[in-house]
Amino acid sequence: MEAEFGKYRLNCELRGHEGDARGICICGDAGIATSSRDRTVRFWSQNPDKKHKYMLSKIMLGHTSFVGPLAWITPNERFPEGGLVSGGMDTNVLLWDLKTGENVQTMKGHQLQVTGLTIDANGDIVSSSVDCTIRCWRNGHAVEFWEAHKAAVQAVINLPSGELVTGSSDSTLKLWRGKSCLHTFVGHTDTVRGLAVMPGLGILSASHDGSIRLWALTGQVLMEMVGHTSIVYSVDSHISGLIVSGSEDCFAKIWKDGVCVQSIEHPGCVWDVKFLENGDIVTACSDGVVRIWTVHDDRIADSLELESYDSQLSHYKFSRKRVGGLKLEDLPGLEALQIPGANDGQTKIVREGDNGVAYSWNSREQKWDKIGEVVDGPDDNMNRAVLDGVQYDYVFDVDIGDGEPIRKLPYNRSDNPYDTADKWLLKENLPLSYRQQIVEFILQNTGQRNFTLDTSFRDPYTGSSAYIPGEPSIASGVSTKPVFKHIPKKGMLYFDMAQFDGILKKIAEFNNALLSDLGQNSLALTDFELSKVEAVVKILKDTSHYHCSKFADDDIGLLMKLLKSWPHAMIFPVIDILRMIILHPDGASLLLVHVQDENDALMEMIKRVTMLPALPANLLTSIRALTNLFKHSCFYQWLQMHRTEILDALSSCCSSTNKNVQLSYSTLLLNYAVLLIERKDQEGQSQVLSAALEIGEDGNQDADSKFRALVAIGSLMLEGLVKRIAMDFDVQSIAKAAKVSKEAKVAEIGADIELLIKQS
Repeated sequence: MEAEFGKYRLNCELRGHEGDARGICICGDAGIATSSRDRTVRFWSQNPDKKHKYMLSKIMLGHTSFVGPLAWITPNERFPEGGLVSGGMDTNVLLWDLKTGENVQTMKGHQLQVTGLTIDANGDIVSSSVDCTIRCWRNGHAVEFWEAHKAAVQAVINLPSGELVTGSSDSTLKLWRGKSCLHTFVGHTDTVRGLAVMPGLGILSASHDGSIRLWALTGQVLMEMVGHTSIVYSVDSHISGLIVSGSEDCFAKIWKDGVCVQSIEHPGCVWDVKFLENGDIVTACSDGVVRIWTVHDDRIADSLELESYDSQLSHYKFSRKRVGGLKLEDLPGLEALQIPGANDGQTKIVREGDNGVAYSWNSREQKWDKIGEVVDGPDDNMNRAVLDGVQYDYVFDVDIGDGEPIRKLPYNRSDNPYDTADKWLLKENLPLSYRQQIVEFILQNTGQRNFTLDTSFRDPYTGSSAYIPGEPSIASGVSTKPVFKHIPKKGMLYFDMAQFDGILKKIAEFNNALLSDLGQNSLALTDFELSKVEAVVKILKDTSHYHCSKFADDDIGLLMKLLKSWPHAMIFPVIDILRMIILHPDGASLLLVHVQDENDALMEMIKRVTMLPALPANLLTSIRALTNLFKHSCFYQWLQMHRTEILDALSSCCSSTNKNVQLSYSTLLLNYAVLLIERKDQEGQSQVLSAALEIGEDGNQDADSKFRALVAIGSLMLEGLVKRIAMDFDVQSIAKAAKVSKEAKVAEIGADIELLIKQS
């Protein structure tokens, strides 16, 4: 149906997702499917009581991380009401029956996040991934896969002619017939994030470079649409010739003949956009709401709904409003005027209601005089800065070095740099020997190289002469190089505390239970074996003699035997002893022999503890034992070789409700990040990054767990090989959320990652 172009207005809001609404799939006349960071897929069917409205009819649970791309399977013999395919950060592709809402198949094979899905001409499922591959699935099995790009594949679509098109972080599109690349489309200057077919004309692409392009299949650019001010995540077309795009800039834009004819503002990032057949537009927003927009008067929402949406927008814009270079909500309130000014004419900006208001200090009357409301001009954020509510020409980040935190140095061009330096050093309780470097720093960074010195100037505190720029420096330490508070992480973390008496008590309790069970008494320890376990624990308790104490090989053998033979629910205290043995130099050496054996004892342990149902106590002790392996370099090769098996087996720990399991898993990831950075293992770094991001975006994670995952992310971005991949994973949103955390260290690492992103 052809859409009559007019002004799009809100039709309805689909509320239910508890996280960002990420993906949209139009399922013919049956309804709309949406995906979210909340790990769900939701299906919205038409409301029979309200024409052109939708209601939530199914919630589909199965992914263990946020869900992104979706694809619809038209009704067939297997799925009389149609099917749905979803892909997520958990690397899985899930197949759903829309009639029941049940997951009927899980397809595993991708190593990293699934980014795109389509159904090809044969009815096979085709998926793309950050692991650079395309996979073709038939009856739940990958029948074909190939490396489509040398960087993350961000999208895949199927053309009416049967070919596939992919978009990638390498900034190109590729046209495929089977596994053969027919053409590479070059023109975008950043990641190609979204693709769509423009019927009868060619291919639409949305890019991180802020543009949308229409390409002929020959590779010729037919049209370029520029208007967004940030990353464009998605694009779609309608038979009427209209195009819609969604962006990080919080707008959905409608284009006609290459010209933007309407911009629809949203209270958050617009992740996805789709046209309904009738010309209405569906948008998925980071506020978790899916919205439908229409040009038809009889479908427009009622006045209360429209007022509610306007209120949502106003609230969102207020939270982002800036005055004098700062967010309005970050400005101090009127109470800041209770503090006297430092000098006559000093200005201060405070928050009054929805506005920022400037005041000037009147030293004669000892009061703040109101100047008026402050409104940012187009260049205000660049030319003026604010610190503690006061405007300055500059606010510098100064790195003193020696592990000291970054300090804020305010300066106005009319100030005397020597006076500024002296007062600032006293305020910050820093040595006055830094004075010369501070002055030089100010002059260089304000472009005042021709500053005329007052040669009669004397330091009011030391009596020394003025420092003259260009002369040799005495002190050192001031640098404009960014300094991060928590990254990069150096060295490994271990779990080296144990309640040995409790461990022995639990082993004795379990052993007595086995002795009293006629069916299992053969598994029980003899008195001699029990005494050997007690002797092992005694050695472990005496940490002061770790360098000289020894174990017998059969001590380790006995523990290995218990790991294999004791019932699943009874092995966690045995693993806990093993965890502490790993920290002991001789114990680690003896264990290594059992690990290098063809029956790898540790891999057998991992397989056993992750068998369903997985018990939290087993998972906790096992993860901590694996984490302690990083203490000894002799295990590094083993840890690197089995990295995929280990992280895949333990991936469910990310969603555990047990805070100790969460923290242990995050610590394991952090140690892996440090190791794989040192080993320059990009594939391994990508897998650890993916797992750490999953924790970073999870609102249910314990603060300590989230902090360690964020340190892993920041370290991998700073010193590893995966910064670009992290940016494609939307690490910026994770950093922003962390930065406003009530937990100081989480907020600090969020700020570290944001600073790192700004260096891009």
